[in-house]
Formats: sequence, C-alpha cells, structure tokens
Amino acid sequence: MAGGRGRGTATLIAVAVVLAWLVVGGIAGPYAGRLSDVATNDNAAFLPADAEATRAQDLATGFVARPTTPALVVYARSTGITGADKERAVADSTRFAQVKGVTGPLPPPIPSQDGQALQVVVPIDDAEGEQIGQVVDELRSIAGGDRDGLTVDVAGPAGLLADLIEVFSAIDGPLLLVTLVVVLIILLVVYRSPVLWVFPLLAAGMSYALAAVFVYQLAKHDVIKLNGQAQGILTVLVFGAGTDYALLLIARYREELHRHERPWDAMRTAWRGAAPAIAASGATVIVSLLCLLLSSLNSNRALGPVAAIGIAATLLVMLTFLPALLVLGGRWAFWPRTPGVDRADPQAEHGLWARIARFVARRARVVWLTTAVVLALLTLGLTQLGATTLGQSELFANRTDSVAGQEVIARHYPGGTGSPATIFTRQQTAGQVAQVAQGVPGVAAVRPVTRRDQAGPPDPDAPPLVVDGRVQLEATLTDPPDSDAAARTIRNLREAVHRVPAADAVVGGFTAIDVDTSDASTRDRNVIIPVVLVVITVILALLLRALVAPVLLIATVVLSFLATLGLCALVFTYLLDFPGVDASFPLFAFVFLVALGIDYNIFLMSRVREESARRGTRAGVLAGLTVTGGVITSAGIVLAATFSALAVLPLVVLVELGVAVAVGVLLDTIVVRSLLVPALSYDIGPTVWWPSRLSRSARDDTEVAHGR
Repeated sequence: MAGGRGRGTATLIAVAVVLAWLVVGGIAGPYAGRLSDVATNDNAAFLPADAEATRAQDLATGFVARPTTPALVVYARSTGITGADKERAVADSTRFAQVKGVTGPLPPPIPSQDGQALQVVVPIDDAEGEQIGQVVDELRSIAGGDRDGLTVDVAGPAGLLADLIEVFSAIDGPLLLVTLVVVLIILLVVYRSPVLWVFPLLAAGMSYALAAVFVYQLAKHDVIKLNGQAQGILTVLVFGAGTDYALLLIARYREELHRHERPWDAMRTAWRGAAPAIAASGATVIVSLLCLLLSSLNSNRALGPVAAIGIAATLLVMLTFLPALLVLGGRWAFWPRTPGVDRADPQAEHGLWARIARFVARRARVVWLTTAVVLALLTLGLTQLGATTLGQSELFANRTDSVAGQEVIARHYPGGTGSPATIFTRQQTAGQVAQVAQGVPGVAAVRPVTRRDQAGPPDPDAPPLVVDGRVQLEATLTDPPDSDAAARTIRNLREAVHRVPAADAVVGGFTAIDVDTSDASTRDRNVIIPVVLVVITVILALLLRALVAPVLLIATVVLSFLATLGLCALVFTYLLDFPGVDASFPLFAFVFLVALGIDYNIFLMSRVREESARRGTRAGVLAGLTVTGGVITSAGIVLAATFSALAVLPLVVLVELGVAVAVGVLLDTIVVRSLLVPALSYDIGPTVWWPSRLSRSARDDTEVAHGR
C-alpha cells in the first residue's frame, strides 16, 4: 500500500508540474514569434556614448530639420546614359518625394563623370525607425527593375538597413523551423525511438517560449537593445543547449532504470547525479555571457543578457518540466529499447567507448602529446584570420540589391558619394579645417553644409550654416564607405583635423561608425576574454574541488579555441571565399566556444570525480569516459548542428559564427574531451585533484580497469 501511495503521489506531482508548465507555455508561446517586433538593427544605435561618431551624431541633429538616413537610387548603362534614362530618373525622383517617410524636396539626379550612371539621393526620416525597410521597398517598387540595358538599384545606408531587416525577418520562421528539424532528426538517430524524441524537443520549445517572454519585455521597455544577430543566436543556443542538457539527464535516467523498479526512484537518483553537472554547466555559460556586459558596445551588452536569459530558462525547464515528462512516460518512452531492471553495469552498454578507454589507458602519454601537437598545428591558420574586416556591403552571403548598387556607385562615382564623412568644427576654424581635410589622401572633396541644403540643391556660393558656433563640413571619400581604405582615411582625417588649434573638430558619418565599432570590439576582446577565463576557472575549482583539474581543462579548451579559429580561417579564406571576418567575431567565438566547450569537460570530469571516489583516479577516468562518451558526443553533434542552422540567414557574420561553433564543438567532443583530457588526467593520476583529499587517495594506479 505504501508503495502504491508513493507511486500515486509521484504521478500526481509529475502531472501537476507538467500542467503548470503547459499553462506557462500557453501564455509564453505567442511571444516566440514576436521578438522581431522589438528588434533594432541600426549599428549606430549600438555605439558607445563616448565614441567620436556618437558625438558627431549628436551634433548633426542641429544641422537638419529632421535626422535622415539616405537611400541611393543608382541608374547605370554601360553604353552611356540616354535622354530617356534621364527622364525616367527625374520622373522617379518626383514620385520618390511623395513617399511617406521621404524628406523632400529631392536634389536633381547626379550624373557620373563617365556619363554611364545617374544617382538620386533620397533622404528618409529617421523617425521611421524599422519602417525604413518599408520605405525602401516602396522606392524599389517605384524604380522598377532592370530594363533594356539600364540597371536600377537602391543602395546606401537605407538600402543596406532594409536588406538587413529582410534577412532578420527570417528568424521567427525559417531559422526556427530549420533548428527544430535538425534537432528532431538527430534525436531520432540517437534514440531510435518513435516516442522519446518528443520529450526533449517539447522541453526545448518550452525553454525558448519562456526566454522569449522575458527578452520581449526587456526589449520593449528599452532595458536592452535586441538586434537580429542576438535573436538568431538565442534561437540556436536555447535549442542546442537544451537538447544537450536533455541528453545528459535522459542518459543518466536510463542508467538508473536498470537499477530501480519505479521510474520515480530512477529519476530521483538520476536527477541527483546529473543536475549538479547540468547546473554547473549552465552557470558557466550564463556567467560567461554576462561578462559581455563589460562591453562598450550596446549590441554586445544586449547579447549577454539575452543569451543568458535563454540558458537560465533552459536550465529551469530541463530540471523540472523534462523530469516530470519522463516520469510520466515511464519505461515505455524508450520503446522499442526498453530498459529492464537487471542491475547491469552501465559500462557494459558502451562497447565502443570501453575500447576507446582501453586505448587511452595503454597509450595515455602518446595520445595527449599527439592530440596537443595536432591542435597546435591547426593554430597556424590564425595567420589568415583578421587580415581584413567585413565592410557593411560585405555582410551578406548573397548579392543583395544594396550590394549591387554599392558596386555600381564604386565604379562610377567617388566611393564615398552619398555617404560622406561629417566634420563638425568651430566657425572660426572652419576654413582651416576644410583645407586640412582636403589635403588628406583619400578625400575627394570637402564642402560646408549650408542653409540651402535644407531647402533644395546645394549652392556652392551659399554661406555655411552655423549652429551653436559650429559648422558642418561634408568630406566625400574616394573609396567605398565600408572599405578598409575608407577606414584608414577616416583615421588619417581625424588625426589631421584634431591637430588644428581650437577647432574642437569631431569626425563622424557612416565610415566613422564602422571605425569606432571596430575599435570598441578590439577593446572588448582585450578586456572580456581574460575575465571569462578567470570566472570559468573559479567555477570549475568550486565544482571539482581542485586546482590542477580546472587549470588543465581551461588550457585544453583555450588550445581547442585557437585551433578552431585557425581551421576556420582556412575554411573562410579558401573554401567559402569570405572577404574577411566581422570585428565582433573573435569575441563571440571565444565566449561561445569556451563556455560551451567547457560544458563537455564539466560533464566528463564531474562523472570522473564521482567514479574516482569509488574506484581510484585512473580507473575513474576510464569509467567516466566510457559511460559519458556516447551521450556527450551526441550532445556535441546536436549543438554543432543547431549552430550550423545559422547558415539559413545569409549574413556572413552569422555563417562564420555558426561554422566556428560547429567546428569547435566537434573538436571539443571528439578530440579534446574524448582523447586529450582523459589521457592527460590518466597520465597525471591523483594529482589532478590537488589539493583535495582525493589527490592523496592511496587507492589507485596499480589497479586500473580495462586491462592495463
């Protein structure tokens, strides 16, 4: 009777937990598809407050009736612009001015010196915000497509932003769908069960819905600034990490079902064994992500809390909702491979990993030396990384309308036409600053902004507009505004105008934003990476109650990270033919690879410590590797596959991050966690647990299992 009442109580508790979570899911579910409504994708909004480009933006507000973002509509014909082409451009310009959100009147079309192109500058009111994409779509509809040899493209900052908005609109649909399909296929392969895959997938979906509620509310109330990049990473991170945690818990649950008659008892034991490792893993990732709050870029500071919220929601769901589902599912959830109560040694079910463990035992020193050397050789590819950074028009993996238009502008106009650098200086020094700026290599022309600019076409004879004792100069660059050459020009321009006495010159504009973003990314990388390493080391020391093991794990994960970057640099350059890497790539790759890579070592070493307390260190290493090898490898494959889903979004930076995390996770699971860490731990022996009492255990090295 007691047993019956216990079984009934356990079922009631599990049902109550599942029902409570289903209510939460019903409330939270709709928010999973609404994150795009509160996302912002304007790079300038993420700059540090003290960046020079930010100060220039603040000064620019006084020189315009309304802040605008220009769209550049460019018409080109290789045989020369005809009279009909000019009439079409003028007619289109009249219609552009009538579009809601366009600030008119528009200046007349600007012909190129070679007579092969016309350019119409269409300023769009910044108050339109995310609606700029809709305004650009209407401009493209008015301009029409290519016709009779005349090409028409809408480029410029507004065109670029519109293309970015269109890309990120795929996050709520295609990216989420692809992620779900990838996880489903892998779960079917791993479990070979028509039932069991439902539980982790349902729990991962619940995790995403719960995270979406909090992220939506924080972004809606301007606590964080959500962008499409963070939104995409949140999707794959929650499903990838959630499935990893589910795999670990389910594997331990299956072990305990061989030892316990009742699923409730099996789950209670499995939860006690797996939950500390899962919680430590999640805490490591959360704390690492929150280190991004130290970033000077608002985009990075937003990604940290967004991703951390995703992991926290995942931990909560996977340690409550999933266990309840599994208890209700009982043994039949594993059908047709239903585990019976046979008290079997869990190692007996892992023949392949038992053989790998025996191999590590026989050749421990050779194994860790060989794998370390191979990883070190891969780091040589780092020489190919970072030679160039991505320009704004190089962000896309495909050729968008804004990219095509920018290419036309670069062929027929000075590269910076339509996106000039802006210089703000004191009225008394405006002439001297203009003269100095004109002498900087890479600057095609410098002219003052006049009051006439607010009412019609530029007038070279009009006096400069003076606001609060300052004058605004526009410097047209010879190179495309998102090129490395333009960035060098901006740096040289700033250095030159800053030297003018009493000028208090400030240089901003499209290219300056890129420059300041790149500089801030470099600063963030130098500050955040050491902090993350220290924080993870402390967490590992507390979890493993040792100092040698955490240092060992950190060293192997950092080596794996550098090897991953080296290998990815070769892939990006010679296989994918990417023009460069985004300035944020090294930092993001580090945070995700180290935080997620250390997860697998936590899963392994927490089990190794548990086994070492019973068997001795060397036997514990082999036992831990044997019983966790399959599940950790499956988890790594899941995470690699989910991050690979980022390739659905045709943005080079997300494709690069997806490839890097996928490659790095596979290196961690297959090489580092399967060979390097076990071989090193085995070779070092009990000292790996120094200074804990386990390091002084006499029970060890003469009695090693697996036939040493």
